[in-house]
Amino acid sequence: SGVCSQVPLLVEVYGIEGNIFRLKINEETPLKPRYEVPDVLTSKPSTVPLLVEVYGIEGNIFRLKINEETPLKPRYEVPDVLTSKPSTVRLISCAGDADSLVLADGKGDLKCHITANPFKIDLVSEEEVVMSINSLGQLYFEHLQIPLKQRATKENKEDTSVDASQEDQEDLGLWEEKFGKFVDVKVNGPASIGLDFCLHGFEHLYGIPQHAESHQLKNTSDGDAYRLYNLDVYGYKIHDKMGIYGSVPYLLAHKPGRTLGIFWLNASETLVEINTEPAVKYTLTQMGPVAAKQKVRCRTDVHWMSESGIIDVFLLTGPTPSDVFGQYSYLTGTCKGEKLQAFP
Repeated sequence: SGVCSQVPLLVEVYGIEGNIFRLKINEETPLKPRYEVPDVLTSKPSTVPLLVEVYGIEGNIFRLKINEETPLKPRYEVPDVLTSKPSTVRLISCAGDADSLVLADGKGDLKCHITANPFKIDLVSEEEVVMSINSLGQLYFEHLQIPLKQRATKENKEDTSVDASQEDQEDLGLWEEKFGKFVDVKVNGPASIGLDFCLHGFEHLYGIPQHAESHQLKNTSDGDAYRLYNLDVYGYKIHDKMGIYGSVPYLLAHKPGRTLGIFWLNASETLVEINTEPAVKYTLTQMGPVAAKQKVRCRTDVHWMSESGIIDVFLLTGPTPSDVFGQYSYLTGTCKGEKLQAFP
């Protein structure tokens, strides 16, 4: 598996192909603007290359996709949620140096600041950072594997340790899980993914239905994460974050003057952790040990984790609530009404 927080990663930019921006991350090469063939993102300890793509989409939408460059077999991508292929806009490299790069859409109102070490993407609007991606270093991508037992050979001494590793992983349920008499076999091993988003200045979050909980999403740092999983639950608990009936991986964040949306396009079982930092902290003054209020810009960290698939996320930048709703409906369509003949 590839956990990018375990090593400070460096970036090498390989430029823009059409309207898609691609980049590479590794441990050795510093960021150097180049315009050659697309390349990949690599992370320890797996050293399996991951392809990162950044799209600009009409209507102030950014799309981020992360996938293995050459998986053993195609990883599942949700095929039938988007109403059509979104129209992309060209991203322009407007600034950068050895450690960073700035991409902007044609209007220049929205910018993506890509930092090399550690790898991070900041979404900037009117010189204000409104969202940071991987600022907590929780980018996680488990690559597909050939079953370890199939790779073992009697002649190779390393395979002895591989078999032991296989047994350890099987004990943890990483290759198969049992539910009563049913056994869920993971042919290519665990394939979970995850990514964190920091929402600057936001403390009011909504969405990711369906749960029997309050309208405003709660802090999960001291309890269970929100679960997205389609279940037909009889007698479900109220004020609980367990999933019921439908699951829609669509989250809204709102503050005065700005609304954002995150659409995590993944159909597998997903957990969402939310941690809101308070807007006011008590600190010691310089005049003495007297506690005084100091206003601090609040922020909310959202950590998405899915069981399988790829990272495919749409950043809906608003800025108004109606703009975000319009951007989401542009991607997934609007609610279909009854036909005229259904009305008396």
